[in-house]
Amino acid sequence: MVSLKRRFRDAYRKSPPWDVGTVQPAFVEVASQIRGDLLDAGCGTGENAIYFAQRGCNVTGLDFIEVALDQAKAKSLQRKVPNVIWMSGNALELTNSAWRFDSIIDCGLYHSFDPKPRETYVAGLRQVARDGCLLVLLCFSEREPLGQGPHRISEEMLRKDFADGWEIEAIAPVRFAVREDLPEGYFSPGGPHAWRLLARRIRHAEA
Repeated sequence: MVSLKRRFRDAYRKSPPWDVGTVQPAFVEVASQIRGDLLDAGCGTGENAIYFAQRGCNVTGLDFIEVALDQAKAKSLQRKVPNVIWMSGNALELTNSAWRFDSIIDCGLYHSFDPKPRETYVAGLRQVARDGCLLVLLCFSEREPLGQGPHRISEEMLRKDFADGWEIEAIAPVRFAVREDLPEGYFSPGGPHAWRLLARRIRHAEA
């Protein structure tokens, strides 16, 4: 976990490939379904969180990289977006959280974890999701050649990880927006191949 935090911290000291200065297009395509109290897990510099706050959501942006949160706070002040709060914290500790949300977005956090911490993270998402909460998650897919960036995730892995407590509504192939000034061949032309997961929190009736 320390090495993961160091990698993110080092990335934000420069300009991370995923920090494109605007909301991810794959989120915009399903924006009408995202509402209410919203958690942006791994919010980075805040573009996605601010976009949904401007659409009327009450947003909590969570990240453990202070330099990214500082940029997010500055953006929300500059753009006069009051309905977003920025929280410093570890997404692997959501299993102990009293927070509850109507919607959750994840732009590239899930695919950063190795398998065991990924299980802990998914359990934390279950914990903070209200009944009917919609999770919208973007992750690199196995169609993206190995090399730069995070773990590649298969559709089967998504279905396995979100089999308990979630109803999967859609898993769609999309592109992950990245900076246009990256060296040629850094990722696939047009942006890394990715999945967009839409999953609805459900609780099984007690016997």
